[in-house]
Amino acid sequence: MEIGLYAESAGLSSLAETLPRARDLGITRIELSTGGQNAEPFVDVSALLESEPRRRALLDKLGAHGMSLSALNISAFPLHPTLGDAHTELTRQTMRLAGELGVDRIIAQSGAPGDAPESSVPNWVTYPWPDEMRDTVRRQWEQAIALWRDLADYGKTHGVSRICFELHPVNLVYNVPTLLMMREAVGDAIGANFDPSHLMWQGMDIPACVRAIGPAVFHVHIKDVMTHPHNQALVGVVDNRPDVTFRERPWTFCTPGFGHDARWWREFFVALADIGYDDVASIENEDPYLPGIDGVERTVSFLREVM
Repeated sequence: MEIGLYAESAGLSSLAETLPRARDLGITRIELSTGGQNAEPFVDVSALLESEPRRRALLDKLGAHGMSLSALNISAFPLHPTLGDAHTELTRQTMRLAGELGVDRIIAQSGAPGDAPESSVPNWVTYPWPDEMRDTVRRQWEQAIALWRDLADYGKTHGVSRICFELHPVNLVYNVPTLLMMREAVGDAIGANFDPSHLMWQGMDIPACVRAIGPAVFHVHIKDVMTHPHNQALVGVVDNRPDVTFRERPWTFCTPGFGHDARWWREFFVALADIGYDDVASIENEDPYLPGIDGVERTVSFLREVM
């Protein structure tokens, strides 16, 4: 398995600054954002689509640093009542660019619609009760399945055969059953970008999730979670307060090893081996205590110990 990096998460100013630092750490795969939630991606999708020399220069730049592209990451809201059209188009552009760059997978989030045609924001229903909320969830799934069937077909025509959903709360696809529901409805183009951190704080058994998803684990992110019991005792794990600091949260993302120890991570990689995953472990650093390249450096060292 190769160590990769979600480039924008290293906290550096540009791809030109990031690549030599990643190379010196022995990282061999790079994942690049194309926008959406990331307001400052390192690449310009439109410019690259319009210019074969620019695409070739990007791949040559990666190759000169001993790296190849693992995936394009479009962290968008394609079902958002107001942003959805623009984010769906950006997803299509990302698929076209991935195909032009010789990459057959994108990382995405399923999104969540509003609860009615006149909605202006998504509504992520976590408890479908009373009955009208159950009906809302059914309608949302019908809308999501229609969109992702269309996008999966579009992706295949442009060389993208794998759509890797982050199992991320605030999206319809956020755990194992919802991923498998979408996969059954849309087809085998749907799989997981398996980021254990998003499942950790929900209280899931991570190796069991890996084995349940099996060959539909298409890509892996590396990120840990640190719980803060003194906060969790009062808040639980779902904390919707908008203005508190990370120190007041019941949990925070962290550098691997700070939340779960080396034995836990070895068991995670054993589970991945058991399902036949031998591809890339892509570091995504969101540790507020050890941000940017410092967290990446620490993670690489840790991964070499446990992989």
